[in-house]
Amino acid sequence: MQSYIIKNTTIVNEGKRIHGDIFIKNGRIEQIADTISRSENVQEIDGSNQFLLPGAIDDQVHFREPGLTHKANIYTESKAAVAGGVTSFMEMPNTNPPVFTQELLEDKYNIGAKTALANYSFFMGTSQNNVEEVLKTNKKKKDVCGIKIFMGSSTGNLLVDNPIILESIFSKSELLIATHCEEESIIKRNKAALESIKAHLEPSDHPIIRNEEACFESSWKAIQLAQKFDTRLHILHISTAKELQLFSNLRPLKDKRITSEVCVHHLHFTSDDYAQLGNLIKCNPAIKAPENKKALWEGLLDDRLDIIATDHAPHTWEEKQEDYIHAHAGLPLVQHPLMLMLKYAKEGKISMEKVVEKMSHAVATCFQIKERGFIREGYHADLVLIGEQPYTVTKENILYKCGWSPLEGMQFPYQIKSTFVGGHLAYHLGEFNESQKGSRLQFDRE
Repeated sequence: MQSYIIKNTTIVNEGKRIHGDIFIKNGRIEQIADTISRSENVQEIDGSNQFLLPGAIDDQVHFREPGLTHKANIYTESKAAVAGGVTSFMEMPNTNPPVFTQELLEDKYNIGAKTALANYSFFMGTSQNNVEEVLKTNKKKKDVCGIKIFMGSSTGNLLVDNPIILESIFSKSELLIATHCEEESIIKRNKAALESIKAHLEPSDHPIIRNEEACFESSWKAIQLAQKFDTRLHILHISTAKELQLFSNLRPLKDKRITSEVCVHHLHFTSDDYAQLGNLIKCNPAIKAPENKKALWEGLLDDRLDIIATDHAPHTWEEKQEDYIHAHAGLPLVQHPLMLMLKYAKEGKISMEKVVEKMSHAVATCFQIKERGFIREGYHADLVLIGEQPYTVTKENILYKCGWSPLEGMQFPYQIKSTFVGGHLAYHLGEFNESQKGSRLQFDRE
């Protein structure tokens, strides 16, 4: 592999900023020092007036392969991720077919090995009748990120709401369980109530149907199960102020048995944005009233919320143009989360160090990812070099297969200049080098 020295850069890592050089050799960070010089064949990259961050790790994406590749695939969406400084992703099981067997899980890993430009892992999916297959995903599998349970609001037979099945999985799982929490009975009740008084539902009804109560009740149910069986639980995409009372800011993070995630769209949009964007911001759980966004920011900054992710869920433009009831739920976001959060850092809403903590360090800690997520000697060189230069999201620079973004027209203060994936310079000054693919993530479990 090509060796690199990144010169004269500002390294943002583990709550600090230091100025210096980084030497990358054989895919790893070999040296961090004030000044590094080498006589061997090394490519130098000038990092002057730029920031070097550990690559972001997105623990929740939907890349739609296999079976839904008219929307996206692992190649296209991982390419978008790399351009946005996301060097590793964990992908969800609601593909076609859903990932309900170990064979189907391994099929996705085979696709990843051939086409993913970023590092990858895939969740094992659950249904009402595949508990035995689910539990084969155990501690011996040190290259699977976890088990995903849709405790509400999914398609096909991915919804798991049978209490006997849930108890069986929570009591026996050796791996982290990640949950989508929305109470289906409350959603149905809310929808029926609205339909009784309105002839046509519209996007602004989405947070009324999928309200705070539906999220809270389901999250509380998941936490009760996890506490009963001492299960390692990670609740995805928290979207309400009410749910925040369920989480602690216990430190160190590695000691938490119950962790949480917030997504960039819930930190950025509110229900006021349905008037302009309509179905483009229809997602599950719903984007809600402004007081929830305010509370989510507070929970993020005081560490009740542990991780920032995207829940990248692309749909075609045509699928988003249908009427509210039939429009598909989900937003394409994996190319822009780091730039969006750095915009908030520039505005003083959050520090750059905190962005790095929530998008890199904390994800590696929560999932026990081996030798990634930090800028440390000996670790894999998953790195992102950013420069202060305006960047506007346009259709011409969107890399998602679906070809659109709810952030179109937004200007960011920073650009992604270079992205290293496992020491490979996968993206540099707008150009990709696809000669090397990402690696299967490994997990450092006891």
